[in-house]
Amino acid sequence: MTATPRLGDPVITPALVAEHGLTPDEYQRLERMLERTPTFTELGIISALWSEHCSYKHSRPVLKTLPTQAPWVLQGPGENAGVISIGDGMAVAFKIESHNHPSAVEPYQGAATGVGGILRDVFTMGARPIAMLNSLRFGSLDTPRVRYLVGGVVKGIGDYGNCMGVPTVAGDVMFDAAYEGNPLVNAMCVGVMREDELIRAKAEGVGNLIMAVGARTGRDGIHGASFASEDLSHESDAKRPRVQVGDPFTEKLLLEATLELIASGHCVAIQDMGAAGLTSSSAEMAERGEVGVEIDTLKVPVREAGMTPYEILLSESQERMLVVAHKGRDAEVRAILQKWDLTAAVIGEVIAEPVYRVKEGDHVVAEFPGTRLVTDCPFYYPEAAESPAIVALRERDVHAVAERAEESDPAWTLARLLSAPTIASKRWISQQYDSTVRANTVFGPGGADAAVVRVRGTKKALAMKTDCNGRYVYLDPRVGGRIAVAEAARNVACTGARPLAVTNCLNFGNPKRPEIFFQFKEAVGGMGDACRALDTPVTGGNVSLYNESPIGAVYPTPTIGMVGLIEDATKAVGSAYQSEGDSIVLLGTPTNELGASEYLSWIHGVVAGAPPACDLAGERAVIDTLCELADTRLLRSAHDCSEGGLAVALAESAIGNREQPRGIAVDLATWGSLPLRALLFGEAQGRVVVSTANAEAVLAVAKTHGVPARVIGQVTAASAGFTITGGARALHADVSTLSMSFHDALPAAMRRAPADAITTDPAAGVTA
Repeated sequence: MTATPRLGDPVITPALVAEHGLTPDEYQRLERMLERTPTFTELGIISALWSEHCSYKHSRPVLKTLPTQAPWVLQGPGENAGVISIGDGMAVAFKIESHNHPSAVEPYQGAATGVGGILRDVFTMGARPIAMLNSLRFGSLDTPRVRYLVGGVVKGIGDYGNCMGVPTVAGDVMFDAAYEGNPLVNAMCVGVMREDELIRAKAEGVGNLIMAVGARTGRDGIHGASFASEDLSHESDAKRPRVQVGDPFTEKLLLEATLELIASGHCVAIQDMGAAGLTSSSAEMAERGEVGVEIDTLKVPVREAGMTPYEILLSESQERMLVVAHKGRDAEVRAILQKWDLTAAVIGEVIAEPVYRVKEGDHVVAEFPGTRLVTDCPFYYPEAAESPAIVALRERDVHAVAERAEESDPAWTLARLLSAPTIASKRWISQQYDSTVRANTVFGPGGADAAVVRVRGTKKALAMKTDCNGRYVYLDPRVGGRIAVAEAARNVACTGARPLAVTNCLNFGNPKRPEIFFQFKEAVGGMGDACRALDTPVTGGNVSLYNESPIGAVYPTPTIGMVGLIEDATKAVGSAYQSEGDSIVLLGTPTNELGASEYLSWIHGVVAGAPPACDLAGERAVIDTLCELADTRLLRSAHDCSEGGLAVALAESAIGNREQPRGIAVDLATWGSLPLRALLFGEAQGRVVVSTANAEAVLAVAKTHGVPARVIGQVTAASAGFTITGGARALHADVSTLSMSFHDALPAAMRRAPADAITTDPAAGVTA
């Protein structure tokens, strides 16, 4: 058979090809593959599958350098989600993905459908979702539009997750002008299953049925994948129809139906209809199984009359799955879906002929040879060259930045840093999420450095965290990539969990620009360095490029989602001080490093200097130390030093629990030769502040792992105040003053203007 145009289809012209995002060379590649002019439907299929979002055509060669294997990895990159074994026949599926551009033009639905999509990626593997996380980046809260975006994104995440009954337990949120025109909205899901319940998205078995299940297909989200593969512009708001509309109540039904369907044994494979919808799900399943498929678009359940094959194939309507069912079992599949008030329809079959064929009744509207529409996608190796301007920033002597007059009292600086939106309490955000539904949450938002969730029916618990400091990556991509992995692992280890594996969401600008591709290549290299050193393989993830607006590219932000295991959930460790009189011990050593710090950015408006060094062997030793200390129940609390440095870490452990604040009496005279700013607010890596009732034992364990450790003070009553001394230098603050700075900053910032007064132009950054 040969595909022919439909009556009324537009003529293929250079302008139409360009509108579909194909270069002239790519279009010629398509013509050579088909040995003819493509139909309009075929052009649409290729525009989606060869988009950056689906094909990874600028990133796949670099991604192949990442470590992906370990004895506990059951499924690595290439499937809906990665899967690792946690022992006793149990497994964990997890994945992180972006929904940046949709959230920039329609924050509520963009964020909500990002949550829905990542949930489907996990439960299509056979796992029941037990936790959601998110990693968010916004511009300055001084900008009315940013406050509008924050409000919409947070509500979208909360509403969808809450309706699904899956707790949102952790994440990270940062604010910087670099994200002003292009917010980042990354969603992560973690699910639990038995190892023998694992199912993959691989079509096989000639004669087996291809079925569309779940919601009906509409016209929403058409060309969503292409939209995600272009820079944001002043015209992006006109592309709101490309943003899907989510329905969490339907998704909840689909979750239950999917898990029942997988358990029934009636299906061979199952895949989420995510980016590029039916097109990508059917083509990718066929390619994995190296089989042919034939689909009839007239058999696809639709919710709008008159939809063309082009629209049906490219729609990104939510809450839909593609299933390969055993031949003759379609009635059983329908019965399961009908039980949950969902549709299921046979729309095609697996065929012996090595083609990807789409029909509209008897009319063939698209036909590709073999699996070549996936495998023939071009891959690019762009030029990579670091920007001289960034080199100059990195080499700047930031110690020469003059102190402000107010800094004569370091307590002023500390209170000011605690009110920085990146550091301040995110309770205003997390209280909009249900973090305890299903009653398995041990530590939710703010309770520990990573969330901890019990694995029901066992003594085990999972620790999970997202992390990345884009400013570090901007100033030194290799070091920043290493730190992103190391800090996520350190956060997980602070709870007592052994870090096991990584998923990542790589948010970068336009890869065709040499300085952007340099950032990407080096950051991935740094991530690989850290993953190998910490024995945390990459099980999958997402690449989100073209995160640019008219004001420029975002900071390169390779977000890390880390998962770790605690064998006994009762040994999990929180971040807040627990008891007066406990010793405070610092693992690791302060250094004279101020570069790339939140202190420089928030207090002085300076983004410069080299990020702190990242000693991966030292990080591994700190992780080993924390795991042993938690396992032997020697820790009362553990909190890593990150944004804001040592003084902020000490304060966060004192005031993180607003209902039970503590004071501290700390002496840093040992490091009296260090400049005060570096000692208090420098962000040297590999450091953790722990509290304990048995300091001698903690020091002994640290020594066995070669980790520098020193008792620096004691936990006191809040009424005694917050005191840090260091020779002749001292910082003394009232605990209630620090608490107000930390807890009230974000609510105050979000009250500045009503959301309905804000323009929807994603590039404007001003009121309408």
